[in-house]
Amino acid sequence: MPQPLCFMVMPYGRKSTQAEAGKGPGDVDFNALWDRAYVPVIKTLGYEPIRADQDTGTLVTTQMLERLYFADLVLADMTIPNGNVYYELGIRHAAKEKGCVLLAADWSKPLFDVAQMRTIRYPLPEGNIDASTAAAIQEAIIAPINIMAGGQSPMHEAIRGYPEKVDISAASTMKDYLRDLALMQGEIRAVRALQPPERIARAKALATEYAPLSARAPVAIAIVRLLRESVSKSEDWQVVLDYIASLPPNIADQPEFHEHRTFALSGTGRIFDSIAEVEATIARFGSTPERLGLLGGRYKRLALLAATENERARLRNLAISAYERGMNLDLNEYYCSSNLPRLYRARNAKGDEERAQSVLRQVIMACDRALSRSVADDWLRVTLLSAAFDAGDAEKAETIADEMDVLAGDFGLGGLASHKSDIIISDLVASANQIADPERRRRLEEVARKFRTSLVATQAD
Repeated sequence: MPQPLCFMVMPYGRKSTQAEAGKGPGDVDFNALWDRAYVPVIKTLGYEPIRADQDTGTLVTTQMLERLYFADLVLADMTIPNGNVYYELGIRHAAKEKGCVLLAADWSKPLFDVAQMRTIRYPLPEGNIDASTAAAIQEAIIAPINIMAGGQSPMHEAIRGYPEKVDISAASTMKDYLRDLALMQGEIRAVRALQPPERIARAKALATEYAPLSARAPVAIAIVRLLRESVSKSEDWQVVLDYIASLPPNIADQPEFHEHRTFALSGTGRIFDSIAEVEATIARFGSTPERLGLLGGRYKRLALLAATENERARLRNLAISAYERGMNLDLNEYYCSSNLPRLYRARNAKGDEERAQSVLRQVIMACDRALSRSVADDWLRVTLLSAAFDAGDAEKAETIADEMDVLAGDFGLGGLASHKSDIIISDLVASANQIADPERRRRLEEVARKFRTSLVATQAD
């Protein structure tokens, strides 16, 4: 009698993990993970192991689909956010009621859409998968695989009678919800077309109108994003906090809502509470450039408010540390790195000017890359302008500012709330003040003054 088949869904070759330093290896040899850890376990459990990349046939897609459907067991390694793995996992969940098990390294942070699914965790302290690591992985996964293989897939669990005997009344209810969702999205677009001072009242009314649907994540996410985009003055942030507090706990506890809460707490002046929120979010859900940028920004703000130079230096170092950690996760994400040059120069320790120059080059490269890829980011041109200030390049700053003035509507600058405008101008002035040459500093200060005037005029239109 032939053995049952286990189809392994996982990356292959050596892949970067983008794990934060000290919290996981920089890369993993997934072929070694397969050969030394997974294959022995699968065989011990009585299955014939097979992996997609070992298939030498020409109809790869067809054979992959067949094996995802016909395999007695599918194991999916979710250690890194690999697109093929997520795609194949979704197919298996839709195709078969049982027999799909998720696994991941103990330090990895899956994308939130699968983070709530039960996942077997295994130790992975190094990426070469030596004998001791392989043995520890085998020990950690062999018993749980047998237990979890009988679990029901999310698709079959969520839709009663799927796939042949779906409850039609449930389908009708879902269609009604989708119609409401489409109507709400149209109203959201209308709110976004309003001028900043007018948005928050209408956004708040919309949140109240659709409160009965806020138990569904897509509605809650759309509303909280609209509320945050509609903030025009500091007291508006309390509206964001109140909305998050009104949500069901299972919705409000998702990572995105913790990030919005971090911003809102800071906006109301509760900076220490904001820091505690983002640190707790990082501890639970992992580090991202966005979260570490949030952390760095809160410390940077506290440093500006510090009463003594010693306290200012301590908080500045905490901001630098957070921004450096965020930058090192992904050099293409310029949010964290763009804040470092002026912080290094303010600290003025040995080697800080060289660090500032090095990071500045990286920021410009990341921004140029984003421009070439037509990345839709309202802050991209602003970041390039800030980089020109940090470089002391008055001519380039003047050119970028003129382009942004002419194309303000295209880049969304007219929709910037006043608190965002204040941040931009404050950073530009701080950078200009660090330029030693008086003439270049004067020209940069004039650019900042004209840019402030342009932003105010655009927002008033």
